[in-house]
Amino acid sequence: MGQKPIVQTLQNAIKANRIAQAYIFSGMRGVGKTTVARILAKALNCQHGPTPTPCNSCESCRAITEDRSIDVLEIDGASNRKVEDIGPIRDTAKYMPIHSRYKVIYIDEVHMLSPHAFNALLKTLEEPPERTVFIFATTEFHKVPPTIVSRCQHFEFKKISQKEIVNHLLMIAREEKITVSPYGLRLIAEASDGSLRDAQSLLDKAVAFSGETIQDEELKDILGAIGKDILFACSSLILDQKASGVFTLIEQVVERGYDLRTFYRELVEHFRNLLLAKSVKELKDYLPLNNEELAQLSQEAEKASEEEFLRYLLALQQAEAGLRNSSHPQIYLETVLVKLCHYKRLVPIEHLISEIERLKPEAVSSAESSPLLGSPSAAPLPQPPPKTVPTPDVPRAKKVDADEEKEIYAKILAELQKEKSSLAALFSRLSFFKLKDESMDIRFHPEKRFIIDQPIAIEIAFPAGEDFSRESVELETKTIEKIASAILGQKVKVRILDSPVGTKDRKGKEMELALKDPSVQAFMDKFHAQILSVEPIKGTKGKE
Repeated sequence: MGQKPIVQTLQNAIKANRIAQAYIFSGMRGVGKTTVARILAKALNCQHGPTPTPCNSCESCRAITEDRSIDVLEIDGASNRKVEDIGPIRDTAKYMPIHSRYKVIYIDEVHMLSPHAFNALLKTLEEPPERTVFIFATTEFHKVPPTIVSRCQHFEFKKISQKEIVNHLLMIAREEKITVSPYGLRLIAEASDGSLRDAQSLLDKAVAFSGETIQDEELKDILGAIGKDILFACSSLILDQKASGVFTLIEQVVERGYDLRTFYRELVEHFRNLLLAKSVKELKDYLPLNNEELAQLSQEAEKASEEEFLRYLLALQQAEAGLRNSSHPQIYLETVLVKLCHYKRLVPIEHLISEIERLKPEAVSSAESSPLLGSPSAAPLPQPPPKTVPTPDVPRAKKVDADEEKEIYAKILAELQKEKSSLAALFSRLSFFKLKDESMDIRFHPEKRFIIDQPIAIEIAFPAGEDFSRESVELETKTIEKIASAILGQKVKVRILDSPVGTKDRKGKEMELALKDPSVQAFMDKFHAQILSVEPIKGTKGKE
């Protein structure tokens, strides 16, 4: 069942009389390795053969079915793994078959043999007896020595599809007069994970619990499946960004007796189904769900894009190992789910790159037009009337030329950049800088001023649009006092004037709001950054 390539290859080999001396059948449990080995033994020894379609009714076929054929040996490699257990097998293989056409030696779980047992078996495979066929089966092919593999034909058995398992279970249900819905059979097929033997065992278990009529709800309890309602509740919290509901949900999972790691695996599968619902049209061809559950899944998938579901699924898979090894799985799971609730707030990197590209021309233009960046062609801006501060007993400062002014300004700006980047960004927006006999004038635009004096006066005018509190200005001026005093070699004292001058300017307001924002200040201090421009975020409908 479900192994068509292998079946066809073996049938053709029998028709062409190209029988190998040894075969290796590898694959997961319950996919037909032992069954194929027995059918192959029947095909080789059938009285009407060798034939790809054994009759299953002759004496040879019935003897193999009833496990009484002396020429067909089935050996468990797990319990006969020592070298002394291989000796009788080698001795038996030397002799021709007694009642059959071929002697077939089948060793199950061959990877369990010891290295010495493999070495003992290797000699027989190198010089195989005539009309003797070895068949080795294993669920862990990588443990079989390459020296053995190289002398065998290898057939890898795949998982059986859910559709084939459902069809086989339906045939069994009809033969046994069992009433079970197609949805129930799909639940069993899904739980079997590609193993037909497991699917048959689950069906037998369901019959023992429910009798000949199996209800879907009873079947869910038997299989121990996580309720779909709690999985949809969890995905709704994540997609609706309701992080506060995560803790209540996990408490419900614990109260219902679900294992948190099992719940997590089901949640990963649930988000895979949501991604599937977002990506394909005929969802019923991929998932064993009834129409109501398919509609619910499609409705839930409308809450996010395909890229977002992919991001959720990758994050869940990456965190699975941490949950498995965590000493506090409940806390770990709550943390992961709360983090997922904030994923929709992430800004795609493409948007950030496009924004940077858009700001590049503005930054270049601003740098070229600034008279303080050393541009030889930049014309000096109009100088406003200086703000004088009476300082009768202050000693006169020495006169300096334009180059010294630029050098002093650059030193102050550089020190401010090291000390506090957000203040340096504000200081870098000067439109005027002049050292005079008794004062140093620094202006942005004449709308807001505070004065530095005693013994050297520094007049600073900040941009329009925001009234600075006295506490914030005092805090900023202490930094300027320290740096200016160290550079100028004289004590600098700042005196604050409270009277604003000029009108409000929206751009200035936005700049000051940005500069006062704690997140912006922390970013600027961390990366020594400067603000070039401030633009409202599009789509915020007037919100700042």
